[in-house]
Amino acid sequence: MGSGKSTVGRRLAKRLGRPFVDADDELVRRSGLTVRDWFEREGEDGFRRAEADLLADLLAAPGPSVVATGGGVVTRPANRAALVERATVVWLRAGAPYLVSRVEQSTGRPLIDDDPAAVVGRLVEERAPLYAEVADLVVDVEPFHSAHEKPKRELAVKLAELVLDHEARTGAATGGVR
Repeated sequence: MGSGKSTVGRRLAKRLGRPFVDADDELVRRSGLTVRDWFEREGEDGFRRAEADLLADLLAAPGPSVVATGGGVVTRPANRAALVERATVVWLRAGAPYLVSRVEQSTGRPLIDDDPAAVVGRLVEERAPLYAEVADLVVDVEPFHSAHEKPKRELAVKLAELVLDHEARTGAATGGVR
């Protein structure tokens, strides 16, 4: 949440010549419910079930693509197993203070409604080991924001280089980038 997955993912997809899917946007498109609606109607567990079903569909799609998953997709063991088996996973890593600065004014993120700093800090602590478990590539985003005038463009350039190198070494292009 707040690492730049959607914006950088779109740019990465363009550089790689692959389709891009923002999983949250796709869930809204398919269900007609926003993430907030899912949380209000079905709770977090209902949202996570729908998210898992969507992930399975996206990973089964033919050809490589770039998918920006929701940050909580790694909380389900089956999702982590599917990501490891079927995708090249890129973790856009950032510290909690940076992420809070990017999301604290957002209204579409029900998990952080009450206390963004405390919740984001807890989520980073809880999820970091899960991201590490599935990540093929890890890129720290904060240095790009402090060193570049157009950090998301530069991130996409670096990621394209890393992904193509990873695919060349592992033959992972058939599974796509997720």
